[in-house]
Amino acid sequence: MAALALFFVILGAGQWINGADWGRYSLMVGMLLLFFVLFQWFGEAVNESETGQYGRKIDLSFRWSMSWFIFSEVMFFGAFFSALWWARSHSVPALGSLDNALLWPGFKAVWPSLAAGVTASPAGIIEPFTTMGPFWLPTINTALLLSSGVTLTIAHHALIDGNRSKTISFMWLTVLLGITFLCVQGYEYHHAYTEYNLKLSSGIYGSTFFMLTGFHGFHVFVGMLMLLFITLRLQKGHFSPDRHFGFEGAAWYWHFVDVVWLGLYILVYWL
Repeated sequence: MAALALFFVILGAGQWINGADWGRYSLMVGMLLLFFVLFQWFGEAVNESETGQYGRKIDLSFRWSMSWFIFSEVMFFGAFFSALWWARSHSVPALGSLDNALLWPGFKAVWPSLAAGVTASPAGIIEPFTTMGPFWLPTINTALLLSSGVTLTIAHHALIDGNRSKTISFMWLTVLLGITFLCVQGYEYHHAYTEYNLKLSSGIYGSTFFMLTGFHGFHVFVGMLMLLFITLRLQKGHFSPDRHFGFEGAAWYWHFVDVVWLGLYILVYWL
C-alpha cells in the first residue's frame, strides 16, 4: 500500500507541474493513502510495544535504525553545506579570477552578494537583493531552539525520575517552542521576499539560503510532530522510566536539528 501511495504521489506531482490539473488529485490521493499506512503501521508498533512484545533485540534494532536515519540526515545536510562552501570558496573566486577577466570584466568576487553583478549575477540577470543578517529573527530562533533543547532534556530526566506530570509539562513547552520557531521563520521568509527581494531565484546566495533554511524548517516541523505525538502518548500513560526509546529517538532527532541550526546560524547568517 505504501508503494502504491508513493506511485500516485510521484505520478500526480510530475503531471501537476507539467500542467495537468488532474495531477493534484493524484497527489492528494497518494498522500492520504500514505498517511493512512503510516497511521496503521505506527499504531501497531505502539500497541506491540505497550503489550510487552518487544524484547532487547527489538529495542536494539530501533536504536540502530534511528542512528542510521540520523546519519543519513547528516549526509543530506552535508551536501547542502558543501554546496555553500564550494560556491564561496571556488565558484565565486573562479568567476573573479584572471581566467574570466575577459568574459566578466569588472566582476568582484565578494561574498555575500549585496547587488546584482557583484557575486549573484555577473551578467546582470538577477534582480538586486539584500542579504539576510543574523539580527534579529535568526538570533531569536537560535534562542528558541536552544531553549527547546534544554526543556526537552529536563523532560527526559523527569521521565527517568518517574515524574510524569513534570515530563508532560516540559514536553508541551518544547512543542510550543518548536511551533514558535516555525512561525518566526515564516515571518522571516515573508520579510525576505517583500522587503529584501531575496528569493530562491536570487542567484547562488538565494538558492543556498532557502534550500538550507527551508529544509531545516521542514525538519523542525517533522521533529515537532514527533515530540507532539510522544507527548500525547505520555498523557495516555505510555513509557516508563526504564523503557522509553520512542521518547529517546524523538529527542535524538530534535537535538540533531538543534546542532544543524547552529551550523546554519554561523555559516549562513554570520559569515
